[in-house]
Amino acid sequence: MTFLVLASVVGVGAWQAWGPASRALGLEGLGLEGPGAGAPWSDPPEPSPTPTALDAGLAQRFADAQAAAAAEGVPLTLTSGWRSADEQQRLVDEAVVTYGSVEEAHRWVLPPEKSAHVAGLAIDVGPVEGARWLEERAAGFGLCRTYQNEWWHFEPARPDGTCPEPYVDSSWGWQ
Repeated sequence: MTFLVLASVVGVGAWQAWGPASRALGLEGLGLEGPGAGAPWSDPPEPSPTPTALDAGLAQRFADAQAAAAAEGVPLTLTSGWRSADEQQRLVDEAVVTYGSVEEAHRWVLPPEKSAHVAGLAIDVGPVEGARWLEERAAGFGLCRTYQNEWWHFEPARPDGTCPEPYVDSSWGWQ
C-alpha cells in the first residue's frame, strides 16, 4: 500500500525504495528578490530526474493534499524529492558558484548534514498555482511552509500540529 501511495505521488516508475525526501535549489541564478524576503511567484525548476521517495508520513500528507487540490481543479505536483548527500553537496557547490559565497548559497540550499530533504522530511512543490493553494491549506494537511524565500518548500508540522514561523531563508536557525 505504501508503495502505491508513493508511486502515485511521484509518478509511476520514479519510486526507489532507498530513502527519504529532497529539496531543490529552486530558482537559482535568477536574482531572487521578491516581495519582502520571499522569492517571486514564478515556476520552479522542472522535476528532478532523480528517483524520489519520501518519508511515509510526509508522502501521505502530500498525497492527501494533492488529491484535495485535484478535486478543486488545482494542479499540485512534487517537483523535488529525496536526494543523496552527494547530490545535495553538488547543489551546494553549484549554488556557491552561482551566488559567489557559501553564506549566500546557504540562503537557497543547505549542506547535506543540515538538509531536511536528505533526512526525508521536506518536499518542493509546483506549479505556482498549486503551491499557493497548498500554502493556504498546508496546516490542514500537517504541512508547513518553512522559508519565506522558498514558496515551493514544505515540511511536516510539529508533532502537536503547529507550524513555526517561517525562517527568512534556509541560512537562518541552523548555523
